[in-house]
Order: sequence, then structure tokens, then C-alpha cells
Amino acid sequence: MKFYCEKDIIQNAINTVQKATSTKTTYPILEGILIDAKDNTLKFTATDLDLGIETYINANVAEEGSIVVKSSLFGEIIRKLPDDTVMIETNGDNIIIKCQKSEFTLVGNNYEEFPKLPTINENSMYEISQDVLKNMIRQTIFATAQDETRPILTGVLFEVKDGKLSFVALDGYRLAVKSCEINSKNNISAVIPGKTLNEISKILEISDEKVKITFTPNHILFNLGNTKIISRLLDGEFINYRQIIPDEYNLRAKVKTNKLLDSIERASLLAREGKTNLIKFNILDKQIIVTSNSQMGKVNEEVEIELEGQGIKIAFNSKYFIDVLRTIDSEEIYLEFSTSVSPCLVKKADSNDYIYLVLPVRLVDND
Repeated sequence: MKFYCEKDIIQNAINTVQKATSTKTTYPILEGILIDAKDNTLKFTATDLDLGIETYINANVAEEGSIVVKSSLFGEIIRKLPDDTVMIETNGDNIIIKCQKSEFTLVGNNYEEFPKLPTINENSMYEISQDVLKNMIRQTIFATAQDETRPILTGVLFEVKDGKLSFVALDGYRLAVKSCEINSKNNISAVIPGKTLNEISKILEISDEKVKITFTPNHILFNLGNTKIISRLLDGEFINYRQIIPDEYNLRAKVKTNKLLDSIERASLLAREGKTNLIKFNILDKQIIVTSNSQMGKVNEEVEIELEGQGIKIAFNSKYFIDVLRTIDSEEIYLEFSTSVSPCLVKKADSNDYIYLVLPVRLVDND
């Protein structure tokens, strides 16, 4: 194998596929990147057996061939090379890297030992723009469970029903649902690992370019053109989230998103000192009074609102509110309440494409 390619092009390819390399494995070849050189094209592939990424770049291929090279070392070497054309060739099991006056020789691995990615027929697929997909991930991924006690909750539900695509995440304390219209009559329900979506989000661009998404019973494929991402799906039934979302409310407060976020972030400074992250809302006729107490002191914040219904006193984990207020893309939101021990619904004031539900903290004394 022998090829020539610009350093920044190689580096971008490495950065893309590196997201799928395994760092903790008893199978060392999974720490590597498979390089295939053919027809003036390079294919870089990495996998940890759950997630696989392959990307294609153009290069001047003088001699076709394949080799596996350790991802972390290869990536560091390329990153530190001068911004110029890089020549890479193999000599037996070794890979030689040359750029200007720099030359490295690394021990490679036999490409035949590298696991093949699953073959997926792309006849039936869903299409969604990169920026919409990126936004759907951003507004739901933070609500996935972080522990493995219920593995299904570490993923995000991908649900297409009646021409609407929904991403759903929940961890037992909060629920996030982001929806959009999709041009498909094929209904599907599958759970994508949170790790997969985190890595895809880093690759996606703010672009109208389409992502083609294909499912098999066990895998999902995201086709971004020159890059393909294949991931296993999580086994098991996702919770029937629709049963969790209340249909009615007794009071609704309309509030400016940034004003509420700023107040909760300030109140959370003391809430964190108390190691509970507890903040209290006292919802009155024209304002929410946000308070927090700890051994270090107390804080009182007032935020203007438009209220429908009677006021209420209720408490929350501040983190659960900060997470959603930082990601919701609406200047104003509705907060919907039923009782002081019922979930709060957060909705965008200008759209019905997003719902966030958060459970309150029960207080011994609401005063």
C-alpha cells in the first residue's frame, strides 16, 4: 500500500472514525483503524463491536492495499505533522509515515483480523436533515439514564408513527420528547444507545444535507454520504411514555426562558452547597419566587410570569431544570402544574414539538 494525501484531510478522517475505537478491550485490534487504499480512495474504519464508523476520502493511491494501525498513536502523529502532503506506505506489517523531514515507522496489524461491519441493505430508509437530527439529539440525550441498572433507559427511543418522528429519553426523574414531521409512511420503534447518538452528534453539521437512516432488527445505519455509522440497537421494550404525560393542568405559567434559567442557576449555587440541588418555587399571581437554603446561607429570586390558575409551592432538583432550559430553543415557555406532588410539564410557547416532564421533590413542610 502506498498513497499521498493532505495532512488535514487524513486528520479529519481519523477524528471521525476514532469515536468508534475501543479503549478498554482484551481484543487489541479494536484499538486500531483499518485503512483501505483503492481506486484513489481511502476508507478508514473503526469499531468497538457495538458502534462502527467508516469514512471515505480522496487520495493519490500509488499502490493498493490495507493495514490496521493503532488509532491513538496514529492520530497523534498525524496531528503533529507539518501542514503538507503526507506519504504513507506499508512494508510488510509496518506502516511508514513521511511528511517533509519527518518519518515514522509503526508496527501495524493484519487487516484480515479486523472485524467486518454488519452489511445493511439500504433499500428502505428515513431521511432527515443533519441540523434537525443534531437538534433532536441535543434536546433529548441529557435525559437518558446514566447507570446500567435499566439498560433500555440508557438509550433514546426512535419512533416513527403517522408521519411524525419522535425522540424520547427518560431516566425515572424526567422525560424529554422532541418531535418533527417526516416524509415516511413506515412506522418503527427502536432504541438507540445514548453513546451512539452522542458520537453522531459530534459528526453532524448544521446543514440541510440529508442523513439517510436504515434499520435492521438489530442495527441502525446513519449514512452521511462519505461517512457511515452503524450501531447495535438496545434490546427490550421501552416504557410507554405517553401514559406518563398528563393531559390536563390546574395552573400554567408563561415565563421567559433565559430569565428563569439565570435565576435557577444563581439559586443552584447554594443548592449545590446543600448537596441536594434542591430549589423551591413559590408561584404567585405575577411571579415565581425561586428560593434555596443551605448551611452556607439562602437565596431569593423573583421572575415575572403570566399565570393561569391558582398559585402553588413546589420543589425540584435544580439540575433537571437547568438541563432543559439550556437546550430548549424558545424565548418563552409554559410551565404546567397540577399539584405540588405531580410532575411539571415544560413546553415551548411558540411550538408543540417539544415536551419535558420533571418530577418534583416531596417536601415535609411546603412552607
